[in-house]
Amino acid sequence: MNIKHPTVPRTSQPSNDTGLYLAVRAAFVAQGTSLNRWCLANGVSRPYAAEVLRGVWNGRKAQALRKKIVEAAGVER
Repeated sequence: MNIKHPTVPRTSQPSNDTGLYLAVRAAFVAQGTSLNRWCLANGVSRPYAAEVLRGVWNGRKAQALRKKIVEAAGVER
């Protein structure tokens, strides 16, 4: 008996924009803090912030959050 299993679609594709994520992390470290600390202070889930910076989420709210994080880190785009 040959049973075929349905393929599970991926809900989030990996992004090629890891450069921004790494630049933001480095900028926070250069300020003596971290992305995680910024997220805790601003009530943002760190995994969500990472996905926003990588471009996994790109809606209106994600774009606004990305801008806020980038500005706080002092990263020029």
